[in-house]
Amino acid sequence: MPASSSTSIRFYDAMIPIIFLIIILSFNVLVVFGDEATSGPNQFALLLAGAVAAIIGFKHGVTYNQMLLKVSKNIESTSGAILILLFVGALTGTWLISGIIPTMVYYGLKLINPVVFLASSLIITALVSLIIGSSWSTTATVGIALIGIGKALGFPAPMVAGAVISGAYFGDKMSPLSDTTNLASAIAGVDLYKHVRYMMYTTIPTISIALIIFIILGLSHSGTEIHNTQALLLDIKKSFFIHPALLLVPATVILLIFKKTPPLVALLAGVLLGGLTALFFQKELLLKMIEPHQTYYIGAYKNIMKAVVWDINIDTANPILNELFSSSGMKGMLSTIWLIISAMFFGGIMEAIGALKKISETLLNKFKGTFGLFASTDLTCIVFNATASDQYLAIVVPGKMYKQAFDDAGLAPENLSRTLEDSGTVTSVLVPWNTGGAYNAKVLGVPTESYFIYAIFNWLSPIMTLIFAYFKIKIRKQKNKMINRV
Repeated sequence: MPASSSTSIRFYDAMIPIIFLIIILSFNVLVVFGDEATSGPNQFALLLAGAVAAIIGFKHGVTYNQMLLKVSKNIESTSGAILILLFVGALTGTWLISGIIPTMVYYGLKLINPVVFLASSLIITALVSLIIGSSWSTTATVGIALIGIGKALGFPAPMVAGAVISGAYFGDKMSPLSDTTNLASAIAGVDLYKHVRYMMYTTIPTISIALIIFIILGLSHSGTEIHNTQALLLDIKKSFFIHPALLLVPATVILLIFKKTPPLVALLAGVLLGGLTALFFQKELLLKMIEPHQTYYIGAYKNIMKAVVWDINIDTANPILNELFSSSGMKGMLSTIWLIISAMFFGGIMEAIGALKKISETLLNKFKGTFGLFASTDLTCIVFNATASDQYLAIVVPGKMYKQAFDDAGLAPENLSRTLEDSGTVTSVLVPWNTGGAYNAKVLGVPTESYFIYAIFNWLSPIMTLIFAYFKIKIRKQKNKMINRV
């Protein structure tokens, strides 16, 4: 009989593939490849770790077909994310050649004070994400522009990415329109708005601390590092047609997402609108790119398509802008898609052999009492983000596992839903091979390990929920039930 239950595999066996993966990933990043590790070596490391897990599975009677079936289901579950990545690559290319991103950078440089830029980035992305309910869409639109503005102002890209991600995931977590917010409340059996209100207890202090830190970082940023914005503004206007009307395109995409239009539809609309904007508003730029024997419309079509699928670099008189105004289109997303597929392979094998469930059960048995229950849930969500490599699994599986335990402890279900969000939703972006981490690293152009320390809201959230649990702050009890004592 196949040993797919958690009782047929020992905890130490379950940990072997994870330890192996950590060692080889660390070696790839720290010793050999550095930032280039995600271009192939880390993908192969995930496949090797999956093979190690498969060997352990064979030893415990799990068949090849059982493991392959779980892997195929995992990959199928990420098909939407893979398509979104391709469309985001296309969006970035068309929004560059159409002048939309340069326009956003231009007005951002004019309006945002460098001293409060980091704090402003957090607030802007938080508000946009709160309105549309999607961190991914936020980073793919205003996030890209803020990265560009930050580079132009001389801020380190990882620092800006941390502010963008902190704000985007705050909005995603707290928005009633967010899929993860609805998922966590549904899994725990809590009214959506009760869930949102209860999350405020841990979320508001966390985002407040993050905001204060970004204010301090902004104030401490050396004035000599701020580039000559007037020169940058002039060079942007020399290379692109800049007009507020171009901002109608990102506004339309955000409105579509707010109206609950499927993300792929909204992103495709953004790509098409970007192409049309380039055709009619950036004629001077396109004429410079068109080959002598081509008509305007044939040449324009060719260059817009190149921006969608391949590399595009806009030459300006400023080296800072040359680095900023470049895109790899859909092609640039292929290594990230490769990473996601490899991660789904590893996570699928780990789930099929019962390793993930065994690790979760061990954590639950290890920690006792009220704090132990919160700590087990917290760590299980993080483990699933690091092994199953999917944000939704990091919410659904621990939610199902611990729901009865929270009920038995006399704790109201909103304690569980809040913990799932504090640890499952926001930490996915901190794992390089998780769909969240891989996506944001590629979209923002900053490696996960580089922005990790600056994604303050994301790594502080699971710590905050443990602090509240340890000191029994705002731990709501069920009526007519006594809570277990530590």
